[in-house]
Parts: sequence; structure tokens; C-alpha cells
Amino acid sequence: MSQDDILVDARGHRCPVPTLRLRRALESAPDGAVVRLLADDPLARIDVPHFAAGAGFVVLEKAEADGVLSFRVGRAPTGG
Repeated sequence: MSQDDILVDARGHRCPVPTLRLRRALESAPDGAVVRLLADDPLARIDVPHFAAGAGFVVLEKAEADGVLSFRVGRAPTGG
């Protein structure tokens, strides 16, 4: 995890809470920020990428270790 990442720890919560917490963090984050979501709900594998794509965010990294899913999510680059 980068020191600058905003951490959202949603372990122990089930769908849709991890994705809702991620959305809240991303919407309140400054431009250029990256949010790291930790979740142990298996549905996050599907929910997070789907949410990100539909809301204009991009999954920069995803990993899994010891049953914990980790996603780094940021804003998609805009042309201009």
C-alpha cells in the first residue's frame, strides 16, 4: 500500500457495505487520490470492478491474501 492511499477497511461487512464505503471515500477524496479497500466478502470480487467501471473510477490493482481482498481504486484519467 502506498503511504498516500486512503484506507477503507470493510472487513467483516457484507455486500453492499464494502462498495458503499468505497464510493463514499472516493467521492470525498481529493483529485488524484487513490483509495485502498480491504474486504473479506467474496462478492467484492464482482461488485468493486462493476461499481468502478460504472462510476468513472478505475481499479488500479487487486490482490488477495489470507481471504482478504485488496483493491486500489482511483479516478479514471480524463482527456484534455
